[in-house]
Order: sequence, then structure tokens, then C-alpha cells
Amino acid sequence: MPFGEFQYTVDDKGRVIIPPPFREFVEDGMVVTRGMEGCLYVFPLGTWRRIETLLTELPLTDQHARNFVRFFYSGAAKARLDATGRITIPSTLRLFADTDANVIIAGAPNRLEVWNEARWLSNLADVQASPPAPELLRELVG
Repeated sequence: MPFGEFQYTVDDKGRVIIPPPFREFVEDGMVVTRGMEGCLYVFPLGTWRRIETLLTELPLTDQHARNFVRFFYSGAAKARLDATGRITIPSTLRLFADTDANVIIAGAPNRLEVWNEARWLSNLADVQASPPAPELLRELVG
């Protein structure tokens, strides 16, 4: 599982470096899509295939489920590492996440997240100002 955070810059062609510690995690290809809180999620292909299965099982009769599938699935784009360890983020996703300059690439349990740097710092400040419920913290740290 990837963990850690790294600061990079998206170039004028929409390319960004995937940090070396994360490359093995996505070396067989990946899917980039809209994430929560305005970031982008980057899933290895195997994880994305499991997500696709779960998305197809959501009820078509549930408006919230349909809206989530549209949000999450319609923005998805396949990506592969180039020879220098970069991926190209489609312009629609860069616009969604405001990632045309400095970004943070952070590891998460089943994905990478690509954040606008200012949004990342704001999110961290929000977490510090309003920490998780004590029950969750006890469960995590014993």
C-alpha cells in the first residue's frame, strides 16, 4: 500500500511525475478519476476493475447511486507511466481538481490522491481543527 506525500508541479502538457515509491503500485496501468473533496483518485487497474463491478451493482432506481456513478465513472481515464515516470492528467480532470500548478500526490490504502497544493493544506488544517471522533481514534491506535 502506498503511503507518504510528495510535492510536484504539473507541466504545461498536463503531465505530472508519479513519485518513485508509488510507481510499483501502478506500474501495470491505472485509472485517474474524480475524487472526494476536490482531489483526483488514481487506482491501479486491478482495483479499478473491482470498483467497476461494485458500480454496476448499484441500483439504477436510486437517484443518488446514479449521480455518484456519473460523477465517479464518467470522468475516469486510463493512464500509464511514461519512460520518466509521469502520467498525463486529462484537462477535464485538471480543471475539476484545479491541478495546473503545484500538486501533492499522497498515498492512501487502495489508491493515490492528487491534490491542488493549497486545497491539500486547507484539508489538513480542517482535520487538525476538527479531529476524528474519539471512538475512531481509539479503534485506530488501540
